Amino acid sequence: MRKKGIGTALMALFLSAFIGGLAAQVPNVPLPKGGEVAAVNQLPAKPLRIAFLSFQNNPFWFPVRDGALAAKAYLKNFNTTVDYIVMGDDMTASRVVSAMETCIAKRYDAIAVVPIFDGTEKIIDKAVESGIPVFDFIAEGSKPSKAIAFLGQDAYAAGQLAGKIIAKLTGGEGKVGVITGYFGATQHQQRMDGALDYLKKNDPGIKIVGKYENRDSAETAYSLTRDMLTANPDLKIVYVTAGGPFGAAKAIKDLGLTGKVGVVCYDHIPENIAYARTGQIYAAIDQDPFGQGFDSCVYLYNYLVAKQLPSSHFIPVKLTVMTPENVNELYPNK
Repeated sequence: MRKKGIGTALMALFLSAFIGGLAAQVPNVPLPKGGEVAAVNQLPAKPLRIAFLSFQNNPFWFPVRDGALAAKAYLKNFNTTVDYIVMGDDMTASRVVSAMETCIAKRYDAIAVVPIFDGTEKIIDKAVESGIPVFDFIAEGSKPSKAIAFLGQDAYAAGQLAGKIIAKLTGGEGKVGVITGYFGATQHQQRMDGALDYLKKNDPGIKIVGKYENRDSAETAYSLTRDMLTANPDLKIVYVTAGGPFGAAKAIKDLGLTGKVGVVCYDHIPENIAYARTGQIYAAIDQDPFGQGFDSCVYLYNYLVAKQLPSSHFIPVKLTVMTPENVNELYPNK
């Protein structure tokens, strides 16, 4: 009996040392610049695979990609693979559904996705019900799903902020043209509604000359802006709710109208930074694309290994506004 007791004690000591050794293997890896969420101090019981589903139809998605690739490098230290997957260069609900179906079939451990349209909530629920947690980022549809959380912009609040900026720039009077990304994309619609609701309520002197779709194309934004200015030489603001605003800025520059008409838009991408410096973009509201790309993957890792949920289902990003007056301060090296 005494020998058995010694054996039990030795086994317990061995297990304790083994578990302690595992804990010691958890790496101490610094977060990359722009990442906010750190991995929990725990390694997975088995190698993990996270699918990161994004689009690539305009330069906005480059920093999103960079965030995902930074997460790939960071989480590699935690025995986790992040696969950056482009769903296509034209945003549709069917592309989201198709990509999600593939990830479900391949049995990924988790999926981060941009489910920007209504109709994608069903495939998200299907993934979750099959045991694959889903994390939404950038933009989601208006209908609820079983995704564990959404990291992104409060699109209506961002639109309201854009409306306030437009009111200030115009003095509450004048003509404004609107270029949205995709009719039917919830985020784009909410940004448009937020701004126009604010202006309708507070600045009845503002006249909206039209609402047009550019499908996130800078070339289309360029053509639409030239057309609006031809029909409305006294146009004051072009409000672009999504991708390609630098196309509108280029049209203003090419027509020699810098200082007479300007763009209010979104995202601090290099093209927009350049046109803010030269005065064609009057204001651009940020949504932290790099941080969304990185943090969404780490949130999923923490849920997979520790069942750790974010503090709330909706994780809002900061609405930083870039203008010609502060662009050099915000981005001195770009």
